[in-house]
Amino acid sequence: MKIICVDDEELILNLTVSMCRELPGIDEVTGYDSAAEALKAVKKDPPDLAILDIDMPEINGIKLAARIKEMHPDTSIIFLTGYSQYAVEAFEMHVSGYLLKPVNKERLAEEVKYALAEKKPAADKHIVVKTFGEFDVFVDSKVVSFGRSKAKELLAYLVDRQGGSVTRAEAFSVLYEDSFYDRPMQKQFDVIVRSLKDTLTQYDIADILDIQRGNMRVVPEKFDCDFYRFMEGDIDAINSYRGEYMSSYYWVEETEGYMTAKLDDM
Repeated sequence: MKIICVDDEELILNLTVSMCRELPGIDEVTGYDSAAEALKAVKKDPPDLAILDIDMPEINGIKLAARIKEMHPDTSIIFLTGYSQYAVEAFEMHVSGYLLKPVNKERLAEEVKYALAEKKPAADKHIVVKTFGEFDVFVDSKVVSFGRSKAKELLAYLVDRQGGSVTRAEAFSVLYEDSFYDRPMQKQFDVIVRSLKDTLTQYDIADILDIQRGNMRVVPEKFDCDFYRFMEGDIDAINSYRGEYMSSYYWVEETEGYMTAKLDDM
């Protein structure tokens, strides 16, 4: 796992980098005292986790996190700051953690462990779909790389439907909220569907997707999914849910609300 730390205060930056390097399972930790330099590095080599100071000149941590998420939605974010008033704005971005300075080694370790645990699939499952936090698919513990972000989002939406069939028009209306399903957009959506099928075929998991006469669905029996186990009352899945569900997608609000209500009833 790779971590970057960004802070314009050199002493705090060096301390954070040093503590992160002592954590188990971390392969590389790099520190940057400039948000601009961090962005250049992220473009070339995306990290698994970015630990960001918020109050920085030119590009503050909130804007930096947004830029990183635009380039690499799967990068987890932890904010490290001396100002508690940023908390609401930070959590609106679905970040994985928020720590106040001075940094505490135990709290840092806890937040890093949580953020990176989101990326680790169950080792004994062939196909694992992770929905808590960012959406990802793993085959034999290796993350699936999608050729198109919309193809990944289409699969996420079908997973959210829990095996229920949807038409192409219904799926299109979710992925392209403000667009008309006219002939040009139908052709564009066909490209998305083909890209999804090609990716699944490339990873030899095409059987998780079922397309019949214009209707499409996932086949829940073919993979392990934290969301499905949550809905079935699995205690481990329930305990691992921290209010973040497919956090890159706007259309999950209804499901998130249902899950929150379900937790309140337990």
